[in-house]
Amino acid sequence: MIPYVREIHFEYGACDQVSPLIRRVVANNPGPFTYLGTGTYIIGRGEVAVIDPGPDLPEHLDALMAALEGETVTHILVTHHHSDHSPLARPLQEKTGAKIYGCAVGAKAGDSTVITEAGHDLDFTPDVDICGGGAVFEGPGWTLEAVATPGHTSNHICFALKEENALFSGDHIMGWSTTVVSPPDGDMTAYMESLEKVKARGFDVLWPTHGPPVLEVAPFIDAYIAHRRAREAQVVKAVGEGHGRIKDMVPVLYAEVDKRLWPAAARSVLGHMIDLVRRGIVATDGEPGLDSDYRLAS
Repeated sequence: MIPYVREIHFEYGACDQVSPLIRRVVANNPGPFTYLGTGTYIIGRGEVAVIDPGPDLPEHLDALMAALEGETVTHILVTHHHSDHSPLARPLQEKTGAKIYGCAVGAKAGDSTVITEAGHDLDFTPDVDICGGGAVFEGPGWTLEAVATPGHTSNHICFALKEENALFSGDHIMGWSTTVVSPPDGDMTAYMESLEKVKARGFDVLWPTHGPPVLEVAPFIDAYIAHRRAREAQVVKAVGEGHGRIKDMVPVLYAEVDKRLWPAAARSVLGHMIDLVRRGIVATDGEPGLDSDYRLAS
C-alpha cells in the first residue's frame, strides 16, 4: 500500500510560506489529474526562482505577481509540458523578463494524448534547454539543480534544492496519487529508472506540483516502486490467464480508481506492456498497442 498524503491547507491565490526557502501559490484548477490544483513554487527572497508557473489563468498570474511584488524573478523553471504546468511561463516572462528553463517537447508527445482536464502544451519551448539534467541555478541563499527524470513524459525534469535537501518532483512522484505514464512520450522503463535515481539521492522531502509534500521519502518511493511491480505482476497474471487485451484488463485492475482515469490507466498498462515486451516476458504481433493481443512469451 502506498502511504498517500492528501491533507493540505491553503487558499487559492494566497501565497504561503511552506518552508524557510519555499513559498507556494495554488492555482484554482482542481480535477482528477491535478488534485486540488497546481502548486507554483517561489524559491528564495529578493532574487527568486519560480517552479511550474501553471495553467494560463489570469487570476493565477495576478496572484503570482502579487506574491512577487518588489522582487526579481531570475529563473522560470518548468518540470514538463503538460497544460497544468507550463502555459503560464510565457505570460510570467512578459511580466518579469526572466528566462524559461526546461526540456523541449519530444517529437512523440502529441501521440501520447489522454483525454484529461490537464491536456498538453505542445507549443512549450524553453529559452534554455536543460534536458540532460545537471544544470545549476543560484540566488541569494538558494541553489537548485536540474535532475532529469524522464518517464511520465520524455522531457520531465525535477529540481533539487540543495539547502533543504528537497526535490520539486513535478508529476514524477506525487503524494496524493500515482503518476500516469502514457506511451509513446511516456516510458515505463525510463520511469522506473528515474524512480531509482531519485531514491538514490536520499532527499529529505519531496514537493510535488500537486498536493502536499512527502516527508517520509524513502518508504514512499519504495512503496511507489512496489506498486508498479505489483501492477506489472497483475498484468502478467492476466495475460497468463488469457486476458490478452488491455481494454479487458483495466476495469479489473483499476476497479478502485475513478472511471474518469480509466483511459489514462489503459495507457499506463500499455506502458507496462511495452516494457514487458522489451524484457521478453510478454509477446505480441507487431508493435505493442492499445488494441494488440498479448500473450506470455515462451
